[in-house]
Amino acid sequence: MARFDQRIAVVTGAGSGIGRATAVRLAREGASVVMVDVSEAGLLETESAMPEDARYQRHLVDVADESQVKDLVAETMDTFGRIDVLCNIAGIASTSGGHPPVTGNEREEWDKVLAVNLIGTMLFIKHVAPHMQARKLGAIVNTASVAGIRSGAGGNAYSASKAGVINLTMTAACDLGGDNVRVNAVCPGLVETGMTRAVFDYARAHEKAHKLGSRCELRRYGNPEEIAAAILFLASDDASYITGQALAVDGGNTASLNLPGMKV
Repeated sequence: MARFDQRIAVVTGAGSGIGRATAVRLAREGASVVMVDVSEAGLLETESAMPEDARYQRHLVDVADESQVKDLVAETMDTFGRIDVLCNIAGIASTSGGHPPVTGNEREEWDKVLAVNLIGTMLFIKHVAPHMQARKLGAIVNTASVAGIRSGAGGNAYSASKAGVINLTMTAACDLGGDNVRVNAVCPGLVETGMTRAVFDYARAHEKAHKLGSRCELRRYGNPEEIAAAILFLASDDASYITGQALAVDGGNTASLNLPGMKV
């Protein structure tokens, strides 16, 4: 398949997990990929996974720093002349570990999580979308989470940030739709990535690995490639009449009440 031949795609969070899987898949389908992350080591690992004929660049960028985002977008435009696809995947779950109740939350934690997950997404849309509008063409895919749909999948700050990404997806889709720029989001369920590694390590260390994903209707957890497939669909012409939507890619996790003890 070559759905993205001759297209320029910017992928944030490309140094690991879902971002890495998305960058590699885009390259395999013909895109020139601008990989963005704060981890140089992570970007180098992604580079090693790229197909031999891949066209890509790697850039160290803090998505929460507007000057860095602005410079990256300007450099990409200078190099390629356009941006066809933006995949906002960079994110953090927690800076302190654990999920304390709201009465135990620290302002600093909220500031950091919102800065990366929500403000970073907004900043890339802010600086990329005008170039798409000028061409009357573009696709933006944000990464939210099932935690943004219902409770129980993340801490307060993380869940609120992802709910914000879902709403930003809808409002941005309304702002940009008249210029044929589509904005959608994916809402991953439990996926094994660097962000969730502590959960998986704990389960395996305590002989609970069999319970990972057991509350999903498919009775398993997902992998980054499955989320990347959904992202590429929303970014492709196959989704040309889809905008403003948040697609749960969660093994059916959000399809039921999902109460403890309901599934075996």
